Amino acid sequence: MIYGAYGYTGELIAREAVRRGLNPVLAGRNLVKTQALAGELGLEAVGFSLDNVEQAARHLQGVSLVLNCAGPFSATAEPMMTACIAARAHYLDITGEIAVFELAQSLNGEASAAGVVLCPGVGFDVIPTDCVAAALKAALPDATHLALGFDSRSGFSPGTAKTSVEGLAQGGKVRRDGKLETVPLAYRVRRIDFGDGEKDAMTIPWGDVSTAYHSTGIPNIEVFIPGTPRLITSARRANYIRPLLGIQPVQKLIKAHIARTVNGPDREQREKMPSFVWGEATNARGEKKTARIRTANGYSLTVTGSLYIVEHLIRNRPAGGAYTPSTLVGPDLVSQLPDSGNLEIT
Repeated sequence: MIYGAYGYTGELIAREAVRRGLNPVLAGRNLVKTQALAGELGLEAVGFSLDNVEQAARHLQGVSLVLNCAGPFSATAEPMMTACIAARAHYLDITGEIAVFELAQSLNGEASAAGVVLCPGVGFDVIPTDCVAAALKAALPDATHLALGFDSRSGFSPGTAKTSVEGLAQGGKVRRDGKLETVPLAYRVRRIDFGDGEKDAMTIPWGDVSTAYHSTGIPNIEVFIPGTPRLITSARRANYIRPLLGIQPVQKLIKAHIARTVNGPDREQREKMPSFVWGEATNARGEKKTARIRTANGYSLTVTGSLYIVEHLIRNRPAGGAYTPSTLVGPDLVSQLPDSGNLEIT
């Protein structure tokens, strides 16, 4: 089942799934929109909300796997994970939200007992960076610090933009001595060559602050993206209005504006915008390993990456529990995806 199939990324995934010969059930809160896409693709459509977990679990009877594409995942992940555990259906999603990754880990015991795989983040958030983290851990087993990042100019879909607004209100996040820590937005800036030339880069609250720790055990983790001086300054200024951004009416106003004005990149734009992913591991002696890989555009990778893991779960029967992409499939996952280069470590 693809839940949230009529959203920007959900529709891309549904169309590619059909092209590959898969026959998913399309689902979402809005039955009319779901039926319109399902009718075009010749698929079954189901409409249900996640307001009642027991009812949602009943809709999952006979479903072996759910790919949740309905963001913000702060609202949909917990009820859908709970429903999946009750219905004994594997759970995947395309989130990059730290809280969702931590939620999955907290449900590890329940998922294990039910034989259910919980693996959020099976898109660009966080397949490439998670695989880089795992590869760096293998290259430098005693690493104590891990920095990850990516240079992607793919723009935002409406769902990603709404999630980013929520993230701004929550501040920056890093992993320090094994603990998640809230820090100011853009609290650290450094020069990084992600693979397309050296650029100024700032820390962001990306999902790897959670997932890379669970994949590698490295206790200190930061994630960076490139930013112009103006963007970095704006991010730091946003720290002063964070309390305002967290007010529910303000959130609703901004998200309504996003829904009216933001469209995801089209196929031509996606094909012209590759992504560059970077990582650096350091141990207590100051030894370093650096990894880089060029991948497809973030949205294109989300389509192929999520379906790769769907097909992996169709073919294999891993033990139930909470996983990251690299612990479920392996660190070479990103290298297997279309338009990915080699993952190089120096």
